[in-house]
Amino acid sequence: MTRPPVALRTAALEQLLTERGLVDPAVMDRFIATYERAVGPLNGAKVVARAWTDPAYRERLLADGTAAIAELGFSGPQGEHIVVVENTPTRHNVVVCTLCSCYPWPVLGLPPSWYKDPAYRARVVREPRRVLREMGLDLPEDVQITVRDSSAEVRWLVLPERPAGTESLSEEDLVGLVTRDAMVGVAKVAP
Repeated sequence: MTRPPVALRTAALEQLLTERGLVDPAVMDRFIATYERAVGPLNGAKVVARAWTDPAYRERLLADGTAAIAELGFSGPQGEHIVVVENTPTRHNVVVCTLCSCYPWPVLGLPPSWYKDPAYRARVVREPRRVLREMGLDLPEDVQITVRDSSAEVRWLVLPERPAGTESLSEEDLVGLVTRDAMVGVAKVAP
């Protein structure tokens, strides 16, 4: 038996829930709009690009991530206390939540499935270099890796290294280079 595509099943489920009065389509549209435009990795990319182009903002971001991020209008649930750490040529930070999947939603959106996977959560603490290599990031042996464990009290955001050769790019152009994975620390930003 062939199942209809996910989009058709989703539409049928939405229609059924709406007909039974269990879901208000206007509320659903607001949730979707929130995650498309107000919450997500694009917000984090804007934070990173600003930090790369504005040294005073970078200092504020590293001193008080929550306040500096709020300056750009990004705050809300799961973003009450965000600490920002900077990757450098000699130090690389990677984020995990070993207990569940605490994640800074206002700047990264919903966590990817691998972030919530028990194997990632357990292994990245014990063998971060190997896990990063398996995810496509092979760091030199002389780079120190620090694993940051998110919790309900603090969520971490990585300020990735700015790639060489991007000095002439505008803040807006830099936003397009920054990925969610780089802000979690499982990737670098490619020029």
